[in-house]
Amino acid sequence: MNYQNENDSVEVFAGNAWDTGMVKSLLEDNEIDAFLIGDNLSSVAPWISSPGGVGAISVVVAAKDYERALAIVDAFRKTQL
Repeated sequence: MNYQNENDSVEVFAGNAWDTGMVKSLLEDNEIDAFLIGDNLSSVAPWISSPGGVGAISVVVAAKDYERALAIVDAFRKTQL
């Protein structure tokens, strides 16, 4: 990925509150700083927060961590099948 700054924010996952929380924890366990965007909406109006849809919560990381984070997210998705 091409970014002007290695600290640009990049979304690596979007989903419901439970899954995004799990992904964030997995990333942090692997020493990747991760942040949630849209998590306040899910606590106010949880019926709008759907996996990957309108109101979904996003997990973002720094661009420099994108490749490592994507590998962790892919492994998480495989466990969800």
